[in-house]
Amino acid sequence: MKSVFGDRRAVILLLTPALLVYSLVMLVPVVWSLGYTFFEGNAINGFSFAGLDNFRELLSDPDAHAALWFTVRFALVLTVVQVAMGYLLSLLYVFVLRRASSLVRTLVFFPVILPTVAVSLLFQQLFEYAPRNGPVNSLLNVFGIHSVDWFGSSGSAFWVLIIMETWRSMGFYAVLLYAGLVDIPEEILESARLDGASGVRLVRHVVVPLSLPVLLSSVIFSINGTLKIFDSVVALTNGGPGSSTTPLTVYMFQTSFSYGEYGYGSTIALLLTMLCLVVTLFIFRTSRRDTTKA
Repeated sequence: MKSVFGDRRAVILLLTPALLVYSLVMLVPVVWSLGYTFFEGNAINGFSFAGLDNFRELLSDPDAHAALWFTVRFALVLTVVQVAMGYLLSLLYVFVLRRASSLVRTLVFFPVILPTVAVSLLFQQLFEYAPRNGPVNSLLNVFGIHSVDWFGSSGSAFWVLIIMETWRSMGFYAVLLYAGLVDIPEEILESARLDGASGVRLVRHVVVPLSLPVLLSSVIFSINGTLKIFDSVVALTNGGPGSSTTPLTVYMFQTSFSYGEYGYGSTIALLLTMLCLVVTLFIFRTSRRDTTKA
């Protein structure tokens, strides 16, 4: 095996097919999309060179600004909520349920594998306002609270999206973080307990620092996924009411395929790509600085 990996020609021969497929599937479409940003038009009507007009339009487009604000706000809130819920569940698995946690892990993980449309239809029925009250509004009525049109205002629709995505994803992050927690040596935990650390103090001063790498990976994975959310929004609110829950992905799709503006849609896609890159680099830089101080 060492002789194979030490042979440069063998390494090139082994890597070339994978790199070729990756380039065709990932790199070529990215470069192609980047080229579209300097043109306007579509495949049916043809393209014409636009220079930097698409970038100027992006800077002055209020709909793009609103979509960017919603995307950032949604990503930050959902990342905090779903990673926090996943971490709490993983702590429950390790320190409370222990060996009996397998059934609970399976049940909590189950929403992850459900189709997005099915989950969205479920939450539409749960939060239904008309023509009849859904279970959520019926429960509010029991306590003397008037029914709420959850999908009729931007604020309530936003939180229904957050609740739905948290319910869908917290099982995945719970399992991911659970894998990091079980790798913590039992000797370290036992030593901390002998020194008087227990409960919240044990988690805060021992468990969290030792599970920080997998926690950081979860945050990066989460925020990049939430910044690119698409199917859940389309299935649940379709960007409404109005365009108040329209993220950059949906706005890009509408611009490119509903309005036929491939160039401007590619410019929005470039903005989303740069946003994901900047956020990931910021998290890496911050975590590295914290590790150096520690």
